[in-house]
Amino acid sequence: MNYQHILRELSFLHLKYHGVTIGSMCLAVAIALAVLLGLRWLRGAIATRLDGFAARTTTTLDDLTLALVRRTNLIFLLAVSLYAGSLALPLRPHTITNLRLALLFVMLWQVGLWAHEVIDYAIQQVMRRRAGEDAGLRTAAGALTFISRVAVWSLLVLLALSNLHVNITTLIAGLGVGGIAVALALQNVLGDLFASLSILLDQPFAVGHFIVVDDIAGTIDHVGLKSTRVRSLSGEEIVVSNADLLKSRIHNYKRLFERRILFSFGVTYDTGYDKLAAIPATVREIIQGVPKTRFDRAHFKAYGDSSLNFEVVYFVLDPDYNIYMDIQQAINLEIYRRMEQASIEFAFPTRTVYVAHTDLTEARPADSPPEEHR
Repeated sequence: MNYQHILRELSFLHLKYHGVTIGSMCLAVAIALAVLLGLRWLRGAIATRLDGFAARTTTTLDDLTLALVRRTNLIFLLAVSLYAGSLALPLRPHTITNLRLALLFVMLWQVGLWAHEVIDYAIQQVMRRRAGEDAGLRTAAGALTFISRVAVWSLLVLLALSNLHVNITTLIAGLGVGGIAVALALQNVLGDLFASLSILLDQPFAVGHFIVVDDIAGTIDHVGLKSTRVRSLSGEEIVVSNADLLKSRIHNYKRLFERRILFSFGVTYDTGYDKLAAIPATVREIIQGVPKTRFDRAHFKAYGDSSLNFEVVYFVLDPDYNIYMDIQQAINLEIYRRMEQASIEFAFPTRTVYVAHTDLTEARPADSPPEEHR
């Protein structure tokens, strides 16, 4: 008797609404809710597990995976759940096609969100390895991020239009022609933009580096999308376009690990042999006694016009220019003191002129008349 009552109560499930029974609708809603709750639980469980794993490791790939899981949008989960519930309904083929297209568009949107995370991760890795906290290169990184995102969304939009049976061949051709026209009109700007991206990726210099380019010498103040600002030694700011800068030969002294120094001096020709032979050893002893130096060689090089010339080569093991000048000054003073102690004189441009006296009066015979009477 109770079973019959229950069956009578459930008989409303067989009622139809637009050709679909209420029972089928309830089943579809139940499936959709179950799938939604299951996907949300799965997303949370994976995020929790990855969060703990990422905290124990030093790699960054698990951080990227965690970011992708957290970036999975609830709207995407809801769309998947509704599509799964719709499979329990006896829908028309046209309706099924529309549901699939709607799910496809939501999936493309979700792929775009995941692509954002991958792009941000890649840019951050480049900045961490090469640019650090360089504000100028962060600007170029922002431009690279923007261009990458535009490219991703353009591709996704084309895929969506293709699934809507839109002929995208003509559209792509038109965009190509328009793009060529825009590129020709803005070739200088685009050249500087891509040069800034090249600076970001290859990083021939960064903010704070001292460079010499052609007749420009100074410290990098800012690297922008179109130009780079250099603070010259005399204090003024020099603005150079990125494209012109990369076309030149750049001397980056910030990456100078050690400095090779060559200098010469000369002593007078009246220096004795023993004193002359002892000079290279004296110079070697002086340089080796100065910190942050590595002696290479010292030789009696050549006979000059007014001096006996010595050539010395050593390395300063610090790239700082002021340290190099302090070391060179200390070496010069010590060489001067040692030469003074040894009574060796430094040469300066001199010229000795030897004049030979010759008697121009020639002897004449006694009977030879004077020349004026000849």
